[in-house]
This record gives sequence, C-alpha cells and structure tokens, in this order.
Amino acid sequence: MMTRPSSSVPARLGAPAPSAGMAGIARAFKRATVSQCHPSMLFAVLLPFLIALAGGILLLWFGWAPLTGWLRDEASQWHVINSVDDWLISVGLFSLKVYLVPVLAAAILLPLSGILGLAIAAVFVMPLVLRHVGEREYKTVAPRGRHATAVSVWNALWVSLAFGVGWVLTLPLWLVPPMALLLHIFWWAFAFSRMMRIDAIVEHATPAERELLLRRHNMGFWSLGFICALINLLPPAWIFLPVFSALVFAHYGLDALQRLRQETVIDVIDVS
Repeated sequence: MMTRPSSSVPARLGAPAPSAGMAGIARAFKRATVSQCHPSMLFAVLLPFLIALAGGILLLWFGWAPLTGWLRDEASQWHVINSVDDWLISVGLFSLKVYLVPVLAAAILLPLSGILGLAIAAVFVMPLVLRHVGEREYKTVAPRGRHATAVSVWNALWVSLAFGVGWVLTLPLWLVPPMALLLHIFWWAFAFSRMMRIDAIVEHATPAERELLLRRHNMGFWSLGFICALINLLPPAWIFLPVFSALVFAHYGLDALQRLRQETVIDVIDVS
C-alpha cells in the first residue's frame, strides 16, 4: 500500500469535512458590515428598497380595497370574531372588525412587497455584491458555475411563491400567542436562507460543489437566515437588509467554497 497526495483536487462528494460553525457565521457578518460601508454597496441599497417601496404602493393602491372587502366578508362568517365583536360593542368599547380587517390586510400586503425587494436583491443585486467582494477578498475563487441567471431566477420565483402562500395560509395562527412572532421569524428565515444561499454560490460553484456546500452548510445557511429574520423585526432594517443579507450570504458562501477547494484528498493505491 502507498499513499499519494493530490494537492488541488476538491473533496469527493459525501466526504466528511468540518463546517465553519459559529466562527464562520460571525466572520460573514463582520465582513458584510465592512463591505456594506463601501460607497458602491451603500448605493446598491437603493435598488431593492425603491422597488419594494414602489411595489408596496402599487399593492396598497390596487389591492387594498378588494382585499379589505374580501376580508370583511370572510370575517362576518367567523363565529368567534362575531361573538367578540358583539360583546365589545355591547359594553361600549369598539368594533373588533374595524381594526382587525385593516391589520390583516397590511399583514398580507406589506410582506409581499418585502419579499419582492428580497427577490430583486437576490437576482439583480447579488451579482454586483459578488463582483464587489470577489475582486477584493476571494480572487482565488474562480467562477465555475453554469446557467447562473436561470438558476437564480427560478429559485427566486419558487421561494417567493412558497413564502407568499405559506404566509397567507398561516395567518389565522397569528391569533394564538406567541405564534405571530414565531411564524414571522420562521417565514423570513425561510425566505432569507432559501433565497440567498443559492445566489451566493451559483456563479462560482459547479453543480457538484453547490450540492456539497448546501448539504454540508445547511445549518449555517439557516442560521444566517434566522439572524436576518430577527433583524427584520426592526422596521428601519427594511431599508438596508436586502443588500446586507446578500453580503452576509456572499461572504459565507464564497468562504465555504474557498475552503472546499483548498481541501486535499488522499488516493490510496493498492500496488500488491
């Protein structure tokens, strides 16, 4: 038996290897914070924010009246809501439906504009982000991806659709404390992790490398999405978070790909 090192061969699929762990997550946020302060990245913040803002205005303009009308008709058929509403009116307080319907309408329309901004950041801003961080910190990571644009657009479409459908279907659970907070965090963690992890590596990683990275760093990507979802609870963060999250995932994904390509394998050759 003899061993022969292979110095620059990527690790075989399925080969065990350590992930970056919390250190990699912290490093990604630290590098993203530095990158976000660059003038080009500050300017990039405007694109998804303005598109999300315009989308929100259009949704409110064209969708508010029909949505609130439909919700009002549906609420009139909910026995629990009717009972509570009648009791509140009888004791001289207020009508629950007057406040419930606008809140539900806003809870549907505003997240839709938010996911639109995130999708725009994933498809159109991520290439700018990758070019920015790639030229400065990941020059050795050669782009070897295939059909990057098609993969990115498809991923943005299905994630946006899944987010929208899941968000609306689980809205009734918001009436059960503390599900409103938990569902908000879950769906936005899903959106950030599923949307950004593909776009962060699709231009640089081969399909085989992408499959291995997504499997090896699944918890890492979900952790990034969870932290971004927590930040998303703060309304001022809505302005910069689409681009900042793209920077976080780009740093994490390219760092993981760089380490993957630096790994070596040992071929065991039987010469007996």
